[in-house]
Amino acid sequence: MFARVMGPYLAIIAAAVALRPSDMRVMLSGFEADPLWSWVTGAFILLLGLAVIALHPYWRGAAAIIVSALGWLVAVKGLFLVAGPHTYFSMANTAVQAMAWWRAGAAVEVVIGLYLAYVGWVPAKTRAVPQPASSTPDLPRAA
Repeated sequence: MFARVMGPYLAIIAAAVALRPSDMRVMLSGFEADPLWSWVTGAFILLLGLAVIALHPYWRGAAAIIVSALGWLVAVKGLFLVAGPHTYFSMANTAVQAMAWWRAGAAVEVVIGLYLAYVGWVPAKTRAVPQPASSTPDLPRAA
């Protein structure tokens, strides 16, 4: 279920970030200017990450590993925004300045998002379970 939500969200947001790099610089500087925004946003992001960690403790299979790892990454991001916003903004500014890496990272995120969306929304193919052959058919007995 988490893949159904995280997949499309990650793909859409990463694609928007890749297509609007100049806007990201402006938004980051505006976000950095007001400490209230980073604290409130960090608190909600931390809560979301902790919810994924608590409700999705699965580490088997690629999609489950990605969902669980994203939960931990989101929680760490929220913690940085709440407890250490200067460190977070320093890393974010460095990332925004490296535009080629920025776009490559966004492309990887789009692919991961599309994969999660596919896994979450396309039903898994079930194999037909062979039934044992029976010599006596299930018919009601005649008296």
